[in-house]
Amino acid sequence: MSETLLSSRNLAFELYEVLDAEALTQRERFAEHSRETFDAAIGTARSIAENLFAPHCRKNDENEPQFVDGAAVLIPEVKPAVDAFLEAGFLNASRDFEAGGMQLPTLLSQACFCHFQSANAATTSYPFLTMGAANLIESFGNEEQKQRFLQPMIDGRFFGTMALTEPHAGSSLSDLRTRAEPAGDGTYRIKGNKIFISGGDHPLSENIVHMVLAKLPDAPPGVKGISLFIVPKFLVNDDGSLGKRNDVILAGLFHKMGWRGTTSTALNFGDNGECVGYLVGKPHAGLSYMFQMMNEARIGVGMGAVMLGYAGYLYSLEYARQRPQGRLPDGKDPTTAQVAIIEHADVRRMLLTQKAYVEGSFDLGLYAARLFDDTQTLATEEERKSALELLDLLTPIVKSWPSDYCLKANELAIQILGGHGYTREYPVEQYYRDNRLNPIHEGTYGIQSLDLLGRKVSMNGGAALKQLVKLVQDCCQRAEAHESLTALREPLEHLLSRLSTVTLSLLGDLMKGKVNDTLANSALYLKVFGHMVIGWRWLEQAIRAEEGLAKGDAQDHDFYTGKLQAARYFLTWEVPSMHHDLAILEAKDDTCLAMQDAWF
Repeated sequence: MSETLLSSRNLAFELYEVLDAEALTQRERFAEHSRETFDAAIGTARSIAENLFAPHCRKNDENEPQFVDGAAVLIPEVKPAVDAFLEAGFLNASRDFEAGGMQLPTLLSQACFCHFQSANAATTSYPFLTMGAANLIESFGNEEQKQRFLQPMIDGRFFGTMALTEPHAGSSLSDLRTRAEPAGDGTYRIKGNKIFISGGDHPLSENIVHMVLAKLPDAPPGVKGISLFIVPKFLVNDDGSLGKRNDVILAGLFHKMGWRGTTSTALNFGDNGECVGYLVGKPHAGLSYMFQMMNEARIGVGMGAVMLGYAGYLYSLEYARQRPQGRLPDGKDPTTAQVAIIEHADVRRMLLTQKAYVEGSFDLGLYAARLFDDTQTLATEEERKSALELLDLLTPIVKSWPSDYCLKANELAIQILGGHGYTREYPVEQYYRDNRLNPIHEGTYGIQSLDLLGRKVSMNGGAALKQLVKLVQDCCQRAEAHESLTALREPLEHLLSRLSTVTLSLLGDLMKGKVNDTLANSALYLKVFGHMVIGWRWLEQAIRAEEGLAKGDAQDHDFYTGKLQAARYFLTWEVPSMHHDLAILEAKDDTCLAMQDAWF
C-alpha cells in the first residue's frame, strides 16, 4: 500500500542514520527508551493519524466551523480524533513520566506529531496550541496557576490558545490596546479585542485557557510595557471545579482560504467589565515570556508546512506513476501505448523539486527538534547554551523556508495533476490552500527576515553564526571522503564563503546606524541563508546515503540513490542560483526602498 502521510523509510533514515536518535537513549533522561519504544510510539501515531485524522480532513474543509448561538460548532469527527490523540499520550509525549508523560525526546515527539500534521492540519491545531500554552504556564506560572490551570491542561480537560493579534495592530505588538486593571484581590480585569485567535472557541474541552497579552495602567510604551495574563473561558474554583463563565465573548469566526477546520476567532474580553485575568510572572515582561510559545509555534508552523508539502508530494508521485498520458518525444508512433506521466522529463523535474524542498525541510525541522533536546540534556551548561544559541539562529529559517518552498511544492503537485489538480475532487488543491496560511502564521517572511539579519546573526558577538559556519565547513570536509560528492560540496562551499562576506558587510552597515537601508532587502538575505542551511542538510543526507550504499544492501539501493539525486538537484540547481540575490545584497541595491507611494 502506498504511503500517504510521510515515507516511513525516510523517517527511519532521518532518525537513525542522520540524527542518531538512539544516542539520546544514553542520556539519563531518556535511558528507559530504546529504538523499540521509539518505533512503537511512531506506529501508534501513524495508526491514529491514518484511521481518525485523515478520514475527515476533506469534510473539515467542506464543513468549516459554524457560529451558532454565540459558540463555535465543529463537525462530529473532530472530537473522537482529538480524544484518541489525548488517550494515546501524545499531548504529553515529552513530559516527565511522573507528570503522566512519555518522557520522549522532542525529536521523537516531533516525529510522531508529523503524522497528525500531514493527516489533518486543522484538527491537529487544537492540541498543538494547548501544548504550547501549557509549556508557557509551566515555565513562568506560579504554583497556584499551575495547579488551577496547568494540571487540567496536562490531563486534556482544558485546552489553550495564544491571544496576541488585535484589529488595529496586526504584527505590531507594541501598539496593542488591551488593558489589564488591578482588581485589588490579586486578579485583573481585562478589556480589549483580539482577532485571528486559532482555537479561540470549540466544544472539545471543558475549558479554554487563553494566554493574553495586555498592558497595565503604569505600562511603559512599546513592547517593554506588555504583560502576560491567563484568561480562562470559565473561572476555576479552588477545588478545581468550573465556576461561572468568564467575560470572554466569541464575537465571530473568520472564514479562511484554507485551514478551514480550525476555528479562527474574534474574541471580546471584558465587554461587561468582568473579565478576570491572572498575571503570569512579572509585570511588563509578558512578551519575553510569550516568545517561548511563539518560538515553539514558529517551529511547529514550519513543520506543518513541511507535512502539507509532503502530503502533496506523495499524492502527486503516486498519481504520476499511475496516470498514462502521451509518449516520449522520440515516440512517433501513435499506435503505441501511452506512458505514465512520470516517464516525462518535466514531470520528473517537478517531482524531484518537490522531493528536494520537502525532504530537505523535513530534515531541518527534525534537526531543530534534536537541537532542543540538546538544550535540555547535554552534559554541561555551556553545551546547552551553545545548542540554544544555534536553535535561536535557525528558528527563522525553520519557520520561513518550509513555509515558502513547501508551498511551492504544493503548487507543483497541482501542476502534475493538470486539470484534475485544480479540482476539489483531488486533495492537492486543499493542501495548497491549507499551506498558504503558513507564510503568514507566527510572523511573516519579512518579519522573520528582520529577526534573522537584524538580531539573530549578530547576537552574542555572532556566536551562533560562527557555530553554524563551523558545522557547515565540517560537513563539507567530511564530504571530501566521497569523490562522488565533489560536485555537490563545492557549490555549498562557494555559497557559504560569499554569504559570510556579505553578512560581515551588512552587519558593518548596521553598526554604522544604516538600519533602514540594510534591512530593506532582508527577505533576500533570508532566502539565501535558508538555501545555504538546506544545502548543508542535503549534503549531510548525501554523506549518509553514500555510507548506506557502501553497505551494499540491495533493498535500500533505490532509496539511497534517490537521496543522492535529490541532493544533487538542490546543490547543483538551487544553491548556485543564490548568487544573483547575493549580488543585489552586495550592491546594497535600493530599488525597493527608494520606491515612493505616489509612483504606484
